[in-house]
Amino acid sequence: MATDIEEPTLTVDELAARAGVTVRTVRFYGTRGLLPPPVIGPRRVGHYGQEHLSRLALIEELQHQGMTLAAIERYLQQLPEGLSAHDLAIHRAVVASWAPDSAEEVSHAELERRAGRPLSAEDLDRLVAMSVVREAADPGTYRVDLGLLRLGVQLLDVPIAHETILAARTVLLKHTRAAAHELSLLFRDEVSERESVEAVKDLSAHMQPLVVQALLTTFQRSLKEELREWLTEES
Repeated sequence: MATDIEEPTLTVDELAARAGVTVRTVRFYGTRGLLPPPVIGPRRVGHYGQEHLSRLALIEELQHQGMTLAAIERYLQQLPEGLSAHDLAIHRAVVASWAPDSAEEVSHAELERRAGRPLSAEDLDRLVAMSVVREAADPGTYRVDLGLLRLGVQLLDVPIAHETILAARTVLLKHTRAAAHELSLLFRDEVSERESVEAVKDLSAHMQPLVVQALLTTFQRSLKEELREWLTEES
């Protein structure tokens, strides 16, 4: 996994303020091993970086999904070592997608605030094409998928043609839908016809986080191998 180039520069107070949590919470997560230790600088002051901020955002999202602290610990322990802030942001986006509907209707100003940057007309067009944002009924308002917004905004800066991004999205949708179909067949074998719909939902709730994490980790490793082989052929 790629590591972040940016050096840790945030104090614990600055990290807590940016993450929207208390300093006590940051220290508590650190003692439980949910956050890596800070880099100790001059005067023995601990400094935190983007990885810590992204990990706090992931923990917050897992809590929103109803996971207990023990379950969050197990989830984080199963993540590959050396994940960058960008990798953690992708995991957070995937976790947010577990929610049945994370869309909200917001104004243009609120959309830019949530995106963390100004959004041009071209940016909005690209977000709409990626199904992250769509225009709402009221003029000047948008319906935004909050689970995908951060990832969509990051894609705006990727030096790749817009058409290529949309083509990649089509490929991913096609193959993930096929994987979901195969997995649903496996789930059906575990639940008899006599069991209630609630039993099916309960099984899905337990399996979905594990399946999503496995798919994401496998995809990242497979893509890394494909890129390595491609670069080897080119050299």
